[in-house]
Amino acid sequence: MAMRNAYVDQFPAEARVIRATLWSSFLALAIGGTLGLIQGLHRTDVLRFIDSTDYYTVLTAHGVLLVITFTIFFLVGIFTWAVTTSLDRGVEDIRFTWGWYIMMVVGTILVGVSILGGVVEQIPMNADVLFTFYAPLQAHPAFYVGLVLFVVGSWLAGADWFRTWWAWKKDNPDERIPLPTFMALTTMLFWYLSTLGVAISILAFLLPWSLGIIDSVNPLLTRTLFWFFGHPVVYFWLMPAYMLWYIMLPKVSGGKLFSDPLARVVFVLFLLLSTPVGIHHQYLDPGIAEGFKFIAMTNTMFLLLPSLLTAFTVVASMEHGARQRGGDGYLGWLKALPWRDPVFTGMALAGLMFAAGGFSGMINAGLNINYLVHNSWWVVGHFHLTVGTAVALTFMAASYWFMPQLTGKELWNRSVALVQVVLWFIGMTFMSNAMHRAGLFGMPRRTAEPQYQGFNFEPAVGTVGEINAQVALGAVLLTISVYLFIVNMVLTSVGGSSSDAIPDNTYAGTLSGAEDSPVILDNLKLWTSIAAVLVIIAYSLPLASIIDAGGLFGPGIDAWEPGVVVDPNLALESIRGVMP
Repeated sequence: MAMRNAYVDQFPAEARVIRATLWSSFLALAIGGTLGLIQGLHRTDVLRFIDSTDYYTVLTAHGVLLVITFTIFFLVGIFTWAVTTSLDRGVEDIRFTWGWYIMMVVGTILVGVSILGGVVEQIPMNADVLFTFYAPLQAHPAFYVGLVLFVVGSWLAGADWFRTWWAWKKDNPDERIPLPTFMALTTMLFWYLSTLGVAISILAFLLPWSLGIIDSVNPLLTRTLFWFFGHPVVYFWLMPAYMLWYIMLPKVSGGKLFSDPLARVVFVLFLLLSTPVGIHHQYLDPGIAEGFKFIAMTNTMFLLLPSLLTAFTVVASMEHGARQRGGDGYLGWLKALPWRDPVFTGMALAGLMFAAGGFSGMINAGLNINYLVHNSWWVVGHFHLTVGTAVALTFMAASYWFMPQLTGKELWNRSVALVQVVLWFIGMTFMSNAMHRAGLFGMPRRTAEPQYQGFNFEPAVGTVGEINAQVALGAVLLTISVYLFIVNMVLTSVGGSSSDAIPDNTYAGTLSGAEDSPVILDNLKLWTSIAAVLVIIAYSLPLASIIDAGGLFGPGIDAWEPGVVVDPNLALESIRGVMP
């Protein structure tokens, strides 16, 4: 009888760490998803059991838990799997691995407790500053310290993978970097580059300001430093999803990856282009010249290329798998794909949603068209298609393959898993469609009370009531989907005994391998140097202009306490203070 060759059999010590990272991710998903339901029902006025002032605490926790904690804990786990599996060697020091995981957990706890202080009187903290934590909103120092620990933990995780690769390289000096490792390393390189912005913002300005060491900050400067990091973090979430589409989706389709060289080109392009585009989030910010915004728009449009290359390569790989399974015809091969497999169906539906998110993202990136949807519910609909589905649904679907690999136990219920991924797709279809439409007629985001006295929204099609009903229905379906996922993961982990029926720990082969691509693609020093130069070109002049106009520490504005209603005239004065 053949021996089982699951990941837990090959790398038992690493499997324990990865299980811990995934369960941290799943816990954040469960809490954040529940908070999302509370938001959806409150804002649409379907069911309200919290004060509207507490809505911003819920919104902050929802954003931080889902777009930072859930995504990045999952990422560090899956990239650890990718590096160790593709290099066929364990990490250099498992104690170091546990060290960065514990640091990320401590950071998460600090952030979580500081946010929870917004609704629990016994906790003397407050951090109702939303995921973007823009000044002059000010959080408790614990919030900023927790973010620093979490990000530094992710930096150390990357160092762990580089150490493993360097050790492998000494033993295999003439070998090309295996594709999964290449993807993990290039992703970490642009993460190191992009997180410099948020590190400077917190350590040099926001944390000293919160501690009372400095009296004020320049809101536009810290906001720009946030988006220096804030747009690349979108790709930091997406890259593990891209990796899974490239190396797992062809495998579960029954075929091979169409092109290893194209996959490498895509990740190099993301390394080069992800960071110098953040100003496209600031088209309506005063104090940034239109020329700089136009350059950011142009750079952003170049990012369409790696996404289009991914769509071509992944669909071609799926078609190859379908034809290997007996599919034929121009479109008839689609019927031969394994639609009853939740791993395949979840990732395929996530990719389909990402295509829709790409189209709405082009609107966000356009300098003039963005004015129509800026700070509206359209933007929320967009990122629920990207991080909320392309990333989240891919991660959940992939977990149905990974959890048996990490535990040695078969998936508890494949039928429930299939229902879960389809339910997520349906729920997000309702919710994101309604949010996009609401944004087109100006319904704002980031508010518990979207209605205005003496003003009615007038949608071109449908009614506001119908749109709110779609959002509420979508929120309910998504929350049910999350709970089904968590139940399946729990019962897979704790129920049943070990199984020999788990497939081997492998990933997709290639039709065109690394040997078909130029060696220069693996020159990480070259691409990182070019990426750094592009960042300097994109940000040096705008940052210098902002500092020249508003000063390094701003015009001396006061901090706004989260949850306190502020005179709009004061807000206007703060904006004027940073205008040239």
